[in-house]
Amino acid sequence: MGEVQTLKPILVRELIGETLREERTLQGKTLREVSKAARVSLGYLSEVERGQKEASSELLAAICGALDVPLSVILSVVSEKLAIHEKIVMPLPVRPLARAAA
Repeated sequence: MGEVQTLKPILVRELIGETLREERTLQGKTLREVSKAARVSLGYLSEVERGQKEASSELLAAICGALDVPLSVILSVVSEKLAIHEKIVMPLPVRPLARAAA
């Protein structure tokens, strides 16, 4: 009898870290440059990028500021990656509350 494979659950912190690292490397910036601009320790930023630490909203905002990318853009990319992982083809409709906040 074959073994049932279970997908490892994806963690949002891992997707956030991956997305931040992709953006940083696309810009050709070093961890040191971004950590200095965001005023966060290099070690902590590295752990965030590797998905080992949960970043607070304040820290995410500081990192995004250092990368000159809106937090909403990073979260959009993370949302798309999560949807792909969850095999959602069509984006779910935006809830009325989210629309009202815009």
